[in-house]
Amino acid sequence: MSELLRAKDLTKAFRSNTALNGLNLSVNEKEIVCLLGANGAGKTTTINLFLGFLEPTSGAAIVDGTEVTADLKRARSKLGYVPEQVSLYPTLTGLENLDYFVKLGGGHRDESHLRGLLDQVGLDQGAADQKVGAYSKGMRQKIGLAIALAKGARALLLDEPLSGLDPSAANEFCRLLRQLADNGAAVLMATHDLFRARELADRIGIMKSGTLVEVLSPESLDQAALEQIYLNHMHDDETVEEA
Repeated sequence: MSELLRAKDLTKAFRSNTALNGLNLSVNEKEIVCLLGANGAGKTTTINLFLGFLEPTSGAAIVDGTEVTADLKRARSKLGYVPEQVSLYPTLTGLENLDYFVKLGGGHRDESHLRGLLDQVGLDQGAADQKVGAYSKGMRQKIGLAIALAKGARALLLDEPLSGLDPSAANEFCRLLRQLADNGAAVLMATHDLFRARELADRIGIMKSGTLVEVLSPESLDQAALEQIYLNHMHDDETVEEA
């Protein structure tokens, strides 16, 4: 399988604070990798470095063989990004928002193709013609996925996309991600949701204080074991202080 995302000794420091420390991680096509960790663990920094929103202090973020800092436009052309809050125009319909963002990226798709993409991400045609101001968060996330599909993104970066979703919407969103990965996408998702991470991911990375402290295979763990491993890492500093 092709390696679509790679962090090579990726480091980002803000003055005296090292937000990301020597990250080495890869995500292949047809693979979902979830990053777990508390706020400030380095998950969002990792995603922002791949997107070129930040420049690394050292190391490299590589997208399908292209180093982000060497050719940002080419790297971004292969990426789809779904943040925690997908920003859309509330007075436009879902279809109109999708059409607008496709054109903003320099592309063009006819209406039937756009409706097909919305259908692919599970947004029914009635909702596609409604104004986004009336959408739930789950419906907005689907538009975000449709925008990524419309640009032909080979790799998807998601930053806490499940936050605020009800269990049914979260389950449907994860089903869509699995389907996209099975069709060839590489998915890197930052999340706090241990349950969904175990259900969805091919690999789980636990991050703490900017460092990837462990990579796990969900197949070998039940939910209780994953939670205990995660909590052990989160409590390591407290144990040291008590000692």
